[in-house]
Amino acid sequence: MITSIRNLLRPREAAPAPAIPAGERVYAIGDIHGRLDLFAALMAAIDADDAARQRQAPPLPQAPVETTVILLGDLVDRGPDSAGVLARTREWSRWRRVRVLAGNHEEMMLGALDNIEILRHFVNQGGGGRETLLSFGIAPQDYARASWEELQDMARAVIDAETLAFIRGFEEQIVIGDYCFVHAGIRPGVPLEEQKALDLRWIREPFLSATASHGPVIVHGHTIYDEPLIRPNRIGLDTGAYASGRLTAMGLEGTARWLLSAQSQDGAIATFAQDAA
Repeated sequence: MITSIRNLLRPREAAPAPAIPAGERVYAIGDIHGRLDLFAALMAAIDADDAARQRQAPPLPQAPVETTVILLGDLVDRGPDSAGVLARTREWSRWRRVRVLAGNHEEMMLGALDNIEILRHFVNQGGGGRETLLSFGIAPQDYARASWEELQDMARAVIDAETLAFIRGFEEQIVIGDYCFVHAGIRPGVPLEEQKALDLRWIREPFLSATASHGPVIVHGHTIYDEPLIRPNRIGLDTGAYASGRLTAMGLEGTARWLLSAQSQDGAIATFAQDAA
């Protein structure tokens, strides 16, 4: 009995900090939403940061760190250049390891090409689909006078097959070390392998208010915060780029975390770096 009481009174050891496996580095980028200007600046900042960290790594024979960039979904809609964001992502992925998660806005974009009701939602109810379609080359005057059927036909004509195949290849979730990357979140209490695409792309509650551990730390976008939200069980990186002018990324290596951001200020774009808790 005395031994049992002593065990209860003994301070518990802190849980180990979540970590990325040795030899790997990850950058996760929040929702871009058509802001090619911010995305291009953040890409350059990530490339520079990654190169600097490679130079600081121990010398050979240790192999260079393998870097993965993860885009958390919602590359498209709302901002002015969704087509440019998709094209730049494809270009970046030709020489860098880039993995992209499917967001609810990519789901709407694809659905709008086949379903008139989804097209209505895509362009009328905050989806930002008008800006996306214009970025692919539909003229504003043609957009304004088109019927729904005509608009759908125009969308099918301007969005090329390679772009559609690229979007359809986006992933649902990515697990690296003690982190799981998704677009919106997960259904608490459901194993990762049993999560539904609907939740991974759309969920807010009960995920946002959950305080219990999900196992891995969930890194997500979808829900906008003024500042990156860092909690023990999840990290939210959507800082509302299309409206706030701020696009945020988090770097992860071992147990270290740091933030990179591109911010529009007085017509210019500046980038910033800081440590994260």
